[in-house]
Amino acid sequence: MQEWTTTPRIGDILQKLAPFLKMYGEYVKNFDNAMELVKTWTERSPQFKFIIQDIQKEKVCGNLTLQHHMLEPVQRIPRYEMLLKDYLRKLPQDSLDWKDAEKSLEIISTAASHSNSAIRKMENLKKLLEIYEMLGEEEDIVNPSNELIKEGQILKLAARNTSAQERYLFLFNNMLLYCVPKFSLVGSKFSVRTRVGIDGMKIIETHNEEYPHTFQVSGKERTLELQASSEQDKEEWIKALQNTIEAFQQRNETFRNAIAKEYEDIPVEVSNAELGKRAPRWIRDNEVTMCMKCKEPFNALTRRRHHCRACGHVVCWKCSDYKAHLEYDGNKLNKVCKDCYHVIIGCTDSEEKKKKGILEIESAEVSGNSVICSFLQYMEKSKPWQKAWCVIPKQEALVLYMYGAPQDVKALATIPLLGYTVDDTPRSADLPHSFKLTQSKSVHSFAADNEELKQKWLKVIHLAVKGETPECQNELQVNLEEQPESSKTSEC
Repeated sequence: MQEWTTTPRIGDILQKLAPFLKMYGEYVKNFDNAMELVKTWTERSPQFKFIIQDIQKEKVCGNLTLQHHMLEPVQRIPRYEMLLKDYLRKLPQDSLDWKDAEKSLEIISTAASHSNSAIRKMENLKKLLEIYEMLGEEEDIVNPSNELIKEGQILKLAARNTSAQERYLFLFNNMLLYCVPKFSLVGSKFSVRTRVGIDGMKIIETHNEEYPHTFQVSGKERTLELQASSEQDKEEWIKALQNTIEAFQQRNETFRNAIAKEYEDIPVEVSNAELGKRAPRWIRDNEVTMCMKCKEPFNALTRRRHHCRACGHVVCWKCSDYKAHLEYDGNKLNKVCKDCYHVIIGCTDSEEKKKKGILEIESAEVSGNSVICSFLQYMEKSKPWQKAWCVIPKQEALVLYMYGAPQDVKALATIPLLGYTVDDTPRSADLPHSFKLTQSKSVHSFAADNEELKQKWLKVIHLAVKGETPECQNELQVNLEEQPESSKTSEC
């Protein structure tokens, strides 16, 4: 500075010192690890935490945390960059210091790009810590790979009534946290009600005259009917969610392509014809985070990783609870997944259903391919009447399935109709559209909502009790679909 009046130059000095900025580069590279190390030991060691807090109380620290002081060297290089840019804007191009200053800016800008990246990560990490505290320090979200995309208040439309409930959403690059506000005297506090993964998520714009600005978030874990505060707010949420889904899919596609390229010379999949005859390549444990069959996430306690010896996929214990003789292993019994087991032993879908048990066939599965299906009132012997979703499937036209609701995954009961006696005399004036099935000591009473529906059921049942199946199943279905909404809640 003493020579500034005679030799006004700083570019040459910065250019000489620029090589020393490499140490800042190393500091920036290790910044995330250092921050994670401080966080880990603060949580693990009360003594370490006490020492840090004690030092931070000193006047020289300026009431700033250790993390803030650790950030100072990272911010140093961007400040040099800003200084040089401002200096060059005001420096005449014919100045002797122009070339040196320009070269210095080039060197410092390279280092600054790394530093800026670290600052963004730090700001994101700071925000994650704030949300972590808002959620009562119960949700494991503080991870460098997590990035907050959007947050805000929303209303949730209740399924059982017409009320709208206040909720709060945190949208990250890999999940959506659906939260309930908690009463707090200091700051905002929330309780996580559901964590919905971005993988497999779909966004549907809905239209509700009574409740405007609604949209639906459908995920593997849960489907939410939400109401935004305005049309603009709704569009912003839909755009943020859709962009997040697209980015997630692109990352997954890039990862899959990279894996495929790495193993392009290795036959990853074993064809169905070769299952059990050729040893598969085992998928590494660290290449998957969830069961490759049921898609449930792995954990160390209740859902550990297992390998199917036929296809090499990583599956959970439920999906690997099968054994088959494998030719490549000397026809010894080996643990295989459900899909491979069916291929190897030649088990068909219908045989699998019989193995599972007749009651375990899902209602939607039989209702979608049925002779007739509707709600009926049902009573067995002297028990009280109850509403049941009744189905006679096309593939088993001699069996009546009864479910609690159209989407139930398991039947409450089944009645093999062959041999039953049908009595279509009404039981009482209160139930004018009732009929009765009897066989030995078994008595089953049914009641339809109207006479037309009753006659349709009787037409099918009269055939089934004699071991016959309807010849005009399509006609029955068309007639049933024309019945009033009061007696039909799901199309067959």
